[in-house]
Amino acid sequence: MVDLDGMLQDIRAEANYVCRMTGRDKLNDLILEAMSRVPRQHYVGKQFRSHAYENSPLPIGSGQTISQPFIVALMTDLVAPKRTDKVLEVGTGSGYQTAILAQLVERLFTIEIIPELAQASRQRLEDEGYDNINHRIGDGYYGWAEKAPFDVIMLTAAVEDIPLSLIEQLSPGGRMIAPVGKRSFSQDLILLQKDPSGEVRFTSLLPVTFVPLTGEH
Repeated sequence: MVDLDGMLQDIRAEANYVCRMTGRDKLNDLILEAMSRVPRQHYVGKQFRSHAYENSPLPIGSGQTISQPFIVALMTDLVAPKRTDKVLEVGTGSGYQTAILAQLVERLFTIEIIPELAQASRQRLEDEGYDNINHRIGDGYYGWAEKAPFDVIMLTAAVEDIPLSLIEQLSPGGRMIAPVGKRSFSQDLILLQKDPSGEVRFTSLLPVTFVPLTGEH
């Protein structure tokens, strides 16, 4: 059975393996340290706890998954959150990615559309002692306009196209990361960067597989 140290070793090895696509052969140590403090077994179903530290996604119920640890680490590294950043996470899920972000920034806003997941993740994160997270039940496709702008926006489910509403809520100089594609076998991890003048640049990094973002959109 893979333990926490084994998971971190797998993350480092995969980062090196895909560095030609991502431009990163080594991830920020602060992110890996944050991951080392999150007991991933608390964020998966009881039947999957023996697999909690494997470098793979796992079901969390309601047709959703907890992302592969390497992808969690990579997405966090790519948006490079600073302590003073205001961050929006679209898709709380089990709260695993949320817990990592909450250690790195002072202000975190997270949206989950499935009430059962939203309520469970909020309770879980409060039990773990996180007190800098603002929770919302709703369709993250439209963002959280009254709390915008955000320095970082992270989508943890796939969209066919990055929503204009989220681009508008990203502050100048901000970064957004999202899996983009119509089908699970043809998604790309996209880094969006908005320069100080408001111009947007997209960078396609590597193929990924995420569940789709749900909602009326």
